[in-house]
Amino acid sequence: MPDPTSPNTDEELNTAKQVQLENVGALNRDQLTPEAAADPEGHDVPGHDHAGHDHPVGKKVVDLAGKAVDEHAGHDHASGDDHDHGPAGANPYLWPGVSLALLLGGIALDYYNVGFFTGYVRLVWYGVAFLLVGWKVLKAAVLSIPSGNVFNEFLLMSIATLGAFAIGEYPEGVAVMLFYTVGELFQDAAVNRAKRSIRALLEIQATEVTVVRGGQSLVLDPKAVQLGDVIEVRPGEKVALDGTLAKGPASFNTAALTGESAPQTKQTGEVVLAGMINQESLVQVLVTAIYQDTKLAKILAMVQDAVGRKAKTQQFITKFAKIYTPIVVLLAVLLVLVPYFMVDDYVFRTWLYRALVFLVISCPCALVISIPLGYFGGIGAASKAGILFKGSNFLDVMRELDTVVMDKTGTLTQGVFAVQQVQPAPGMDAAQMLRLVGALEVKSTHPIAKAVVLHVGAAAAGVPVENVEEISGHGLRGRVEGRDVLAGNTKLLTKFNVAYPAEVDQVFDSIVVAAIDGQYAGYLTVADAPKADALQTVQELRADGITKIVMLSGDKDSITQRVAKELGIDEAHGGLLPEDKARYVQEYKDAGRKLAFVGDGVNDAPVVALADVGIAMGGLGSDATIETADVVIQTDHPSKIATARRIARATHSVVWQNIWLAFIVKGIVLVLGAGGLATMWEAVFADVGVALLAILNAVRIQRMDYTTPGTGSTPPAVPPAPQVKEHLSVVEPMPRELREGPHHHAGNQS
Repeated sequence: MPDPTSPNTDEELNTAKQVQLENVGALNRDQLTPEAAADPEGHDVPGHDHAGHDHPVGKKVVDLAGKAVDEHAGHDHASGDDHDHGPAGANPYLWPGVSLALLLGGIALDYYNVGFFTGYVRLVWYGVAFLLVGWKVLKAAVLSIPSGNVFNEFLLMSIATLGAFAIGEYPEGVAVMLFYTVGELFQDAAVNRAKRSIRALLEIQATEVTVVRGGQSLVLDPKAVQLGDVIEVRPGEKVALDGTLAKGPASFNTAALTGESAPQTKQTGEVVLAGMINQESLVQVLVTAIYQDTKLAKILAMVQDAVGRKAKTQQFITKFAKIYTPIVVLLAVLLVLVPYFMVDDYVFRTWLYRALVFLVISCPCALVISIPLGYFGGIGAASKAGILFKGSNFLDVMRELDTVVMDKTGTLTQGVFAVQQVQPAPGMDAAQMLRLVGALEVKSTHPIAKAVVLHVGAAAAGVPVENVEEISGHGLRGRVEGRDVLAGNTKLLTKFNVAYPAEVDQVFDSIVVAAIDGQYAGYLTVADAPKADALQTVQELRADGITKIVMLSGDKDSITQRVAKELGIDEAHGGLLPEDKARYVQEYKDAGRKLAFVGDGVNDAPVVALADVGIAMGGLGSDATIETADVVIQTDHPSKIATARRIARATHSVVWQNIWLAFIVKGIVLVLGAGGLATMWEAVFADVGVALLAILNAVRIQRMDYTTPGTGSTPPAVPPAPQVKEHLSVVEPMPRELREGPHHHAGNQS
């Protein structure tokens, strides 16, 4: 329930339970409301997990200032965190249950005309049942008056139920307040279910970390760890800070960050992110980012901000409620007074009852509850799928898209070099050429050389290599098994007067040309292969109503066009600078297109900001692009773009189903109530019943399957994405300057 004493009372009351939704992004218990902190569901927050809370022998715990403190200092419950939450906190259904028992008992006593159940006894009986569930609503209505926010749902409920008591309709007054309270409890349950996937992000944040300093192990708050510190992570523990693995290999569970169930094996020097779980032996990590700069902390901040950014539909309902509420109160007053001048047999009690029914029916609970809940459910469903929306407003824009513009390298392609083709010269044995070239390339650290070595594999192991010379901008020269071997670009062969076929100059991909003992031996092509789901992405987007799919890349236009043709992309442009990409995007917008731009590099950040929806690849993507983007795909799978569209469309559909349900049912019952054909019981259904139906409908968003096209209907036929060739092994992410710039092996890449 909103806090009537809050300085933001007006906003909180008019959005009803929205304040509770905003708590979901909170990072710790101190930021939760007292109601959320007292709630058993809300009690499951970071830093409060007693399992595994013991501190290893020989370690001492220090605070942020570095002073030694008691092991459990800071963990006592003296500051509002004790476990005695009171009866309501222990069981929120207790008092509504007692109230229901009293209501049913009172109705039974009325039905059988029990002698003692009259007068003050009957009033007190129903009064107790009423106050057990209505006290907070009455208090909220009174405390909201000084702030000027008089016309709200609490006032409507208070007037209607107290009015029912004033005319002797005690059971109906209790029933209205009881069902309203039960509806609030059901809503809380729905909110908790919707936020579990987002809360999972909070739970992967480690609350303490073991730091090795001066040969001593200290248990610190992650915020106290400095750059360059070495932290220890035991098996089963979460990594608290971003860093590099000091000694490998080590296996990590990354499901909480990426949604991928398969563990990742990291080698010495490879990046380890906060939130990963160490699976095997004790490991040490060299810290490269302080607490607030970790990818996990930034993700949490994104989620926290997301709940506060409202969609247009939510903003409309908030404004609508401010106008709607005083109007219905005025109509209720007129419903009592006007008939006095128009009806011959006017009975004040009859028309007062009709006005009270009118007020109960007119409560906009279903709207102010279900709409924020629907959008929050969409954000939660997306988060569970590894997609972070930075605001519910982007769910609406995502649904309205008709154009998707994508970067190539790292977005639609893997962002790594891999051998694509081996073409030996006539009469040359391919295996022999690969063995000699691979053995020579072992001596190079260039990403293309690593791709060749990985492709050749064990065949190059142990082959004797000597007199290796690296010729800048050309390639490598050396003696392998006693033979002179050249491996590099065509300029290298020209330099040493080695003739090669003219068709070699027509190869578009990056190329490694080889010569053995002064004779042309063949070539290998090395390229950035499309991601396994790249073709699936294009097909699903087109099936989902996207009419234009564009690829913009800084890579050679010839390579860009080849990838575009392979994936079936409508339009592609290569050899672009960041300002060129921005120019194309602006042209599409000027033509009236609603577009998303998907990218991962630093040079994509300006275009991501320019698009109607900026989407960043969160795995290999740069921090600048991720922070600029409106939507972040944590898994680096482009097919998640189509998944995000399906979630956005399902959310919009459910929200508008709830709006129409509320308006139609309330409109019908309002007319019946004004005409005296609807009692307080029908009013209860129109108010609480519709709200419950809307909540249950909103919960469906969490249960839908978004993995296939056509969610909620028969999926369209989409051919499976092509399998990546067996020899295309991931070497390492390419540095951006190597992805799209020249290197000494690439004889034909500009």
